[in-house]
Amino acid sequence: MREWVSWNGNAKHSYENLFEPETESAIAKIVKTAEKRVRVIGTGRSSANIVGGAETLISLLKYNHVIDIDKEKMRITVQAGITLKLLINELEQEGWCLPSLPDIDDITLGGVLATGTHGTGHDAVLLSGYMVGCNLIKADGTVIAISEESDLLEAVRVSVGVLGIMSTITLQCSPIYSLKIDEAPEDDKDWMPKFETMLKDYDFLRILWLPHTDKGYVIKGNKCPNNEKVPTIKGPWYLKYRRPASVFLYKYTSTFPALISFVNKLLYTLFFRSNQQKSGTLYDATVTKSRGSTLELAEWTIPADRFLEVFSELRDELHCFSNSAFAHIPMDIRYVRADKSWLSYAYGADTITVGCVTRNAHQADTYDAFNKIEEVFYKHKGRPHWAKRHKLKSAELSQLYPKWDQFVELRKEMDPSGKFLTDYIAKLFGEK
Repeated sequence: MREWVSWNGNAKHSYENLFEPETESAIAKIVKTAEKRVRVIGTGRSSANIVGGAETLISLLKYNHVIDIDKEKMRITVQAGITLKLLINELEQEGWCLPSLPDIDDITLGGVLATGTHGTGHDAVLLSGYMVGCNLIKADGTVIAISEESDLLEAVRVSVGVLGIMSTITLQCSPIYSLKIDEAPEDDKDWMPKFETMLKDYDFLRILWLPHTDKGYVIKGNKCPNNEKVPTIKGPWYLKYRRPASVFLYKYTSTFPALISFVNKLLYTLFFRSNQQKSGTLYDATVTKSRGSTLELAEWTIPADRFLEVFSELRDELHCFSNSAFAHIPMDIRYVRADKSWLSYAYGADTITVGCVTRNAHQADTYDAFNKIEEVFYKHKGRPHWAKRHKLKSAELSQLYPKWDQFVELRKEMDPSGKFLTDYIAKLFGEK
């Protein structure tokens, strides 16, 4: 038996077989002949244990080519193992883009769509919202084509990989655009009252909230002509050391969590006090091209019209010294538009997402901030990100998603033997 290990080392599971197919027919054959559980692995960036435990693993990293470019409809069809980095490079050669992007690019498109990965922006939707069709490999190895007209599309868009394996994916693209980005710290008492106005006024808005400092680092941008020259204003030269400095300083807070309050103030003083300005494509200006260290993440979502109420409560809880729920910085606040995908966090409502991070990934189980953010958001019927840490099971999730029961029944119909389930996923869907 061999061992699969996630990127931060927190998830480790034995497996029997690992395949690296390069064609759709090869993937279908592996699925058809597998006698035990099957899961697809990408780059292992998930903080939720959605891969571990399957006896057969399929890596799609060699299944990563462009299949077709429809210039008239501005659509691209690709293999599901393509990384966002490769995909975006292909799109930019055509003068196209995806209108919304997450903050990292070393993740596979199939994983991005299946887990509801998202960016932020006035008109942003989950990246799954740009999928207009795909081929899906079912548990019996048959391949079905799902088009815009298919009744299955809204179920498949965000499916945590339990309905089948997406092989080829067709995306609706848009003309590439540039953003003028301004970044600056603002007091909570200043940015919070105007948050809803900023959502309307800016094409791009992201708040890096800094617990224990009463500050948020506000990143806002508007579209500008692609050839417009925008003066670049850079922060101090040492900003590139923020992540390694955070890892070093937070390492000493595990035994005494209250020290996080002091470390946050120090990190704010060193790395979040400068104003910056830049311009570029959405990809160039907003996406992190590499991770300097491992981390562990939780993320929760709430309808936009309830965000300030819930965030104010969360802020008070995290600033309370009577508990040990001290949170590392930054906490990431983003916005996505409503959609109709059955397991989308934004199903039925414009949504704000709030991410929580620990730089001590190997000690994530004892990081009380994760418990506190879950307590507050679940109290207000918030939804957890499928690829991030949470403790909810089917009984709780069924109360959060109006289409939950329909999805569970569809899963049973598509995969009656549970070939695409792991122990963790079976508990999510109430089948263990």
